[in-house]
Amino acid sequence: MKNKSITSRDIDFAAWYTDVVKAAKLASYSNVKGCIVIEPNGYEIWEKMQKTLDKMFKETGHKNICMPMLIPENLMRKEGELINGFAPEVAWVTTGGQKELEERMCIRPTSETLFSDYYSSIVKSYRDLPIKYNQWCNVLRWEKETRPFLRSREFLWQEGHTIHETQKEAEEETYNMLNVYRRFFEEYLAIPVITGRKTEKEKFAGAEYTLTIEALMYNGIALQSGTSHYFGQKFSKAYDISFLDRNNEKSYVYQTSWGVSTRMIGGLIMVHSDDNGLVLPPKIAPKQVVLVPIGKDSTVFELCNKYRDELLNAGITSYVDDTEKSPGFKFAEAEVNGIPVRIEIGERDLEQHKITFVRRDTREKIVEDININVAEYTKKLLDKIQENLYNIALQRQKQLTYECKNLDEVEKIMNTKPGFIKAMWCGDENCELKMKEIKGTKSRCILENDKHIDDKCIVCGRPAKHLVVWGIQY
Repeated sequence: MKNKSITSRDIDFAAWYTDVVKAAKLASYSNVKGCIVIEPNGYEIWEKMQKTLDKMFKETGHKNICMPMLIPENLMRKEGELINGFAPEVAWVTTGGQKELEERMCIRPTSETLFSDYYSSIVKSYRDLPIKYNQWCNVLRWEKETRPFLRSREFLWQEGHTIHETQKEAEEETYNMLNVYRRFFEEYLAIPVITGRKTEKEKFAGAEYTLTIEALMYNGIALQSGTSHYFGQKFSKAYDISFLDRNNEKSYVYQTSWGVSTRMIGGLIMVHSDDNGLVLPPKIAPKQVVLVPIGKDSTVFELCNKYRDELLNAGITSYVDDTEKSPGFKFAEAEVNGIPVRIEIGERDLEQHKITFVRRDTREKIVEDININVAEYTKKLLDKIQENLYNIALQRQKQLTYECKNLDEVEKIMNTKPGFIKAMWCGDENCELKMKEIKGTKSRCILENDKHIDDKCIVCGRPAKHLVVWGIQY
């Protein structure tokens, strides 16, 4: 039975998304305009993401650090491209207590300036390099239109900032971290992504180039899900991050930054969830299994607790719903919250020596013998769910990926069943802007190793330089 509090995603996707966020108690609106309250259910997902990514970062040699939240204006303006790029989104602090500040400070929209200033004071020799730091923090960007997780003025994220002795090292870092993000999305979030390079127009302000992972939501809209930037020596020269190289001569470091945010939770919802609520891939679900006792027989509760302990000992996060709610309410609550597996045990089940497993992804009920090795069986079931969710998302991405050779094709697709469009581009920004006239279609990324599908630009017909993925974005 469909959850009545949730609009059908095929009727009104935007309303459906908001309904799922509310029904699963992931976030709520706050009286601070443009900002949300991330509720415990939502924050638990973020904590699981954070824990998983943090481990991946540390395995690649990165350490965590914490920078200030405020950036003096003079520091922010040292590298011109960055401040110009972020100017419309910067919030300024002009008063401290009751005293007007001598110099206004911005609340960090990103921390390249702070890291650059810090690195300039600690790097002396090539022996100090590389330095590979990451910080988990919040940032503030004065967005005009906001939506929970997808776009809010204040949001949580991680931002890695590294400096290197050589260009080769820094560029390897840029690609390596993009691959960490790709692996996290595909292996943990069960979200297939495309990777490539942003166009000059779409790259991060101040970067030599930006690499991106792009995901496609259920409704065919694209979500920029993570970016990795190569800065070269732009910031190191502006902030004098210099060192004595191996020839005892002054050199400037090569720099990168990379980041993902709570936007990933929005992507998780829009790729996997359905009209009954949240659907979570087991590898990222804070609670993987709920055991629901039916009836008041003490033996039922004892068995539930026994199974829970066996699951926990096997590394499967699980809990017993022993609240005084009705079984039907417990089932619905587990479903809307996206618990991957529900195990039901009642008095009748004991009599028949049966146990019921319910998959959240397919809502299939599976009846097994009560003496089954619950931990081993559940682990295999969770693996099947993880794989199934990825395959469903991959299949939908393939169905909604098109090759186009003229603008009429693009317009027809974007007005009927949007998705990723592969098309050739000459490299001229005017052609990029012409594509945007079609339902706001923007370049998502340049595919660097894919075979070209044509030799002419889809917009102007001149010789094409790049195969580009285009899409409507959140």
